[in-house]
Amino acid sequence: MLATLNPLKIASSATIKPIGYQVIRRGLTQGARHRLPIITTPIHPRHLATITTSTMSIPQIPTEQWAQVVEKTGEPPVYKQIPVPKPGPDEVLINIKYSGVCHTDLHAMKGDWPLPTKMPFVGGHEGAGVVVARGELVKDIEIGDHAGIKWLNGSCLSCSYCQQSDESLCQNALLSGYTVDGSFQQYAIGKAAHVARIPKELSLEAVSPILCAGLTVYKALKESGARPGQHVAIVGAGGGLGSLAIQYAKAMGLHTIAIDGGEEKGQMCKSLGSEDYIDFTKTKNLVQDVKSKTPDGFGPHAVLLLAVSEGPFQQASEYVRSRGSIVCVGLPANAFLKAPVFDTVVRMITIKGSYVGNRQDTAEAIDFFRRGLIQAPYKVVGLSQLQEIFKLMEESKIAGRYVVDTSK
Repeated sequence: MLATLNPLKIASSATIKPIGYQVIRRGLTQGARHRLPIITTPIHPRHLATITTSTMSIPQIPTEQWAQVVEKTGEPPVYKQIPVPKPGPDEVLINIKYSGVCHTDLHAMKGDWPLPTKMPFVGGHEGAGVVVARGELVKDIEIGDHAGIKWLNGSCLSCSYCQQSDESLCQNALLSGYTVDGSFQQYAIGKAAHVARIPKELSLEAVSPILCAGLTVYKALKESGARPGQHVAIVGAGGGLGSLAIQYAKAMGLHTIAIDGGEEKGQMCKSLGSEDYIDFTKTKNLVQDVKSKTPDGFGPHAVLLLAVSEGPFQQASEYVRSRGSIVCVGLPANAFLKAPVFDTVVRMITIKGSYVGNRQDTAEAIDFFRRGLIQAPYKVVGLSQLQEIFKLMEESKIAGRYVVDTSK
């Protein structure tokens, strides 16, 4: 069933397209591995040795691959074989080895955001793998480099937002696993300017959650304005985003107050470095409990709202300290943010949204991971089990992050 994972066996009539897609007819059979390729374009004899070496080193790419495809809004994805895409002039093709699973993927499947998806589509936007092909305009990524597919697959790079490093706000942004096919497949396309550069010494399965969850919370912490030595409350701390937010906050010199529900999540938050944990299912006065965790009792300097339900978004202004900031990151469906105007004004509270990081934020987030400051808690299962992960998400039974192995 998984025969397509093996290198493509090329018969004498097979044609492949290497970098730049100059057509080369290889003329290789199983018993003639060292036979010179037959070139369809004129080549001087003195260049044959070079051509032989380069073509023999080009990764052999299958024509079909396994993927999880959402064929109808609201219905589970279908695990099936689809064609392997070909990169455009400014794109790279990445052989995805592992992909993290984000709550956004569940929203995309359900279609409960006010943003239409392509249909059908392949979800996923935390894909880590190896570059196997590139377009002719790509010069700064080599075949064999490790790279990642992020939520922001591409942008115009020329509008006022892109020019000011706010490419996620580009009106022509391409979104992986939403408006373009993402990383729940074995081979995925990404704009070369936007794919994450991953150092080869890093584990691809371990780094994959950094490409969205890590990047998102790192950006949110920067947006919060919290400084080393100050306190930040992380709501939804036991989930995939929260588990990384705790570690980035600690690495940035911040004190963390983790807020979530259940003993398992509490133990995980403490093990990741959170100084305090508040179980919202057991507390009788959440607002007072949060404030009491700060030395002066005034509350945290910043609140990161990573929750997937509306309630916490309405409550945060009650326990954030005056002149504090509330940063909205989670995107519960059809939810609204509410805060008393008088209290917000006289206490000088800042309420803002934080989306995803730019290319520099990506490099910084990965570097924290490279230096051993971030250890993403995750579990690995096969790509074929994606729907089971979605069920656990809907039941709020996931502590940390799930990562899918595309070979299973």
